[in-house]
Amino acid sequence: MSISFSNPEGVHTPGSRYSHAALVVGGSRRLVISGQIGVAPDGTVVPGGEAQIAQALANLGTVLAAHDMGPANIVKMSVFLTDRGLITPWRMEREKFLGTLAPASTLLIVAGLADPRFVFEVEAEAVG
Repeated sequence: MSISFSNPEGVHTPGSRYSHAALVVGGSRRLVISGQIGVAPDGTVVPGGEAQIAQALANLGTVLAAHDMGPANIVKMSVFLTDRGLITPWRMEREKFLGTLAPASTLLIVAGLADPRFVFEVEAEAVG
């Protein structure tokens, strides 16, 4: 299996670290991961936007690892923020989590999430 990311000519250059497309070729397993939020394993909602982003990414990493995958297997991420002020913290935490990887990505600013205490959610698709 091979994964390649692309930003084809004729489409604008990404404004951040992501790719317009992810192409998976060959036999693979596909993992669709539900939205991960800033809730610790003990069920508590972590306080603060940056902490919720970090916890949600830790949760995402745990789900990936449970399926013998890691960040390098992610081909698509969708991110939901309730506050534009969290864009820069999100990008910093994303870089810590993904390094130089740039999977296909969507970022949405939303009015709210399932619980008003939640300010961040990330869902992903991975192949392995």
